Amino acid sequence: MEKIRLLYLCTGNSCRSQMAEGWTRALKGDLVEAYSAGIETHGLNPNAVKVMAEAGVDITTQRSQHIDEFRDVKLDYVITVCNHAHETCPWFPADCEVIHVGFRDPPKMARELAAQGGSEEEQLDCYRAVRDEIRAFVETLPGALEIGWRPDSATSQ
Repeated sequence: MEKIRLLYLCTGNSCRSQMAEGWTRALKGDLVEAYSAGIETHGLNPNAVKVMAEAGVDITTQRSQHIDEFRDVKLDYVITVCNHAHETCPWFPADCEVIHVGFRDPPKMARELAAQGGSEEEQLDCYRAVRDEIRAFVETLPGALEIGWRPDSATSQ
């Protein structure tokens, strides 16, 4: 059986899309070939790397990539994981299905907590919560794609 090829797309390809790629490779690598990209590149978010490592998933070998790097890659699905990327992506690969599965923005959540005096640990909890939401989604693959996934638990952001 041929693997499903999917691309997770976010604004900067630094956090949510990187976590999704890491979870997919770790949990569904036998069924799904996963990539991630952004409409910009911001590098790997160190807190995303840290909380994924806590869960036993190493994403340090992944790199922040731009959507343009996938112009010639045959994809079955593009999954946008943030509203901004879904609404402003300059192009989507031909012949693939685009699905929006929005997740909250951990860096934004952490910044808001920091402004209120939240500790570093409380800020990391923002990343952990979204990490776990993304894992729950990835665990539904590939079946959820084939039946048309609907956002029951993920929060669009």
